[in-house]
Amino acid sequence: MPSEYGKAPPLSYNKYLKVRELLELQQTLSDPVSHDELLFIIIHQTYELWFKQILHELDATVGWMNEGRTFRANHSLRAVVGIERVLVSQIHVLESMAQIGFLEFREKLNPASGFQSMQFRELEFVSGTKDERILDSFKSDEFAYERLTRRYNAPGLSDAFWSLLERNGFDASSHEARVQAIVQILTHPEKYPDFFLMQDLLIEHDENFALWRSHHVLMVERMLGMKPGTGGSEGVKYLQTTLSKKFFAELWEARTHLKINPLPN
Repeated sequence: MPSEYGKAPPLSYNKYLKVRELLELQQTLSDPVSHDELLFIIIHQTYELWFKQILHELDATVGWMNEGRTFRANHSLRAVVGIERVLVSQIHVLESMAQIGFLEFREKLNPASGFQSMQFRELEFVSGTKDERILDSFKSDEFAYERLTRRYNAPGLSDAFWSLLERNGFDASSHEARVQAIVQILTHPEKYPDFFLMQDLLIEHDENFALWRSHHVLMVERMLGMKPGTGGSEGVKYLQTTLSKKFFAELWEARTHLKINPLPN
């Protein structure tokens, strides 16, 4: 066997995934170290990694829609909703922390807050919920503000979806017209199979976010009661105000107007 002296070692699992570097990223602040702080960090770092993948898939979806490639768009949306189901269930892992254990390190987090998750706000912006007040709240973070400004100004998922429907003969020029376009698709799923699946995946994306918000509110109240948030917000009271947010109001409203067509004589 020829000598391997002087050659770089072969690629390994640990090297490819940078496991050593990954394991060094969980830096606790409590002293003495609170048992539950490691879990808190890992859960939230995992969220940020999943957010990165969802943004990757949603950006791809917008591209596929703009190119009229409905199969590829639906394929990426299916990945999005699959990840989001994991995110909803992952919230409850945090509930395994002892409430008093969380309080041991919570004050160390001030003034950091989940409100400041740049990627979560990117997901809201690309999905269609753009709030200039939220954008302005990131002005002190140059990196986040630059990314969010690009998201805020760029066409997003809803823009690409309605534009795709218009290019395929649907009227999407107003809220009412969009509702009727979805009613037409829901009424004739066999005629519009790709669009039926697409609107179903989009409303599931919307529903998963609503479920995440709802579960998150309950988790926070279970852990902290009505304490104010570490970033100065009202905590649970603020979170409750976000529960009515929807990305695709027309998709939800269309269900109200759906009727069974009478069979022809």
